[in-house]
Amino acid sequence: MDKNNILINMEDITYSYPGGRPVLKNLYLQLHEGERVGLIGPNGSGKTTMFHVIMGLLKPSSGRIEIFSRQAKEEKDFRPVRQQIGLLFQDADDQLFSPTVLEDVAFGPLNQGKPKREARDIAEETLSSLGLEGFEDRVTYKLSGGEKKLVSLATVLAMRPKVLLLDEPTMGLDSDTTQKIINILENIYISYIFISHNMDFIHRTTNKVCGMADGRIFLEKEKVSHTHVHSHGYGQLPHTHSHDDR
Repeated sequence: MDKNNILINMEDITYSYPGGRPVLKNLYLQLHEGERVGLIGPNGSGKTTMFHVIMGLLKPSSGRIEIFSRQAKEEKDFRPVRQQIGLLFQDADDQLFSPTVLEDVAFGPLNQGKPKREARDIAEETLSSLGLEGFEDRVTYKLSGGEKKLVSLATVLAMRPKVLLLDEPTMGLDSDTTQKIINILENIYISYIFISHNMDFIHRTTNKVCGMADGRIFLEKEKVSHTHVHSHGYGQLPHTHSHDDR
């Protein structure tokens, strides 16, 4: 692929938590424009840590990161990155902190410097696009788990990012809410990487699948036909199947 189309480029990245063994070990990753990547791997393999390194929330001990063709090394380099890459946390309660849904969704645009009226308009438009009309004045902490996940996604999409990083976007959701997220992803034109253990969800929403274990992305391939006899080649990695995917 054209080097100019590389959105994220990670080379030889190593990261260890204080006092612990390396979580990322000489990791390499590229995300190209138009790619929709599903990342599967066991707990503790470094998937979430990698997302936090991309966002500059964790600093690797070695390696090089280029995002949108610019090296990102210091905190000042990652500030503009966070304006253009949307990170959806695994736990919606880590994402939502304002009293009402509208305030939560408008926070990102306000943080980008948008005027209050414009930020409100963007928030309302984003909620409407996700089928969340009427949620504006709902109290965030009183929402159901599925509603919180959808509102969390709205807070990310309201920033109109170039890239999405989604950490277990369907974990704990019922089939209806999972289908809503599938519909949303099918109708947005954003490159993304998401972590999931659900191979059926990955199959329906990605054009590339990566496996991760022991701090490395060790297996990468173009999306292949999925059956319930593990023809996808990831049967050795922990994952689930949605029984609603016929």
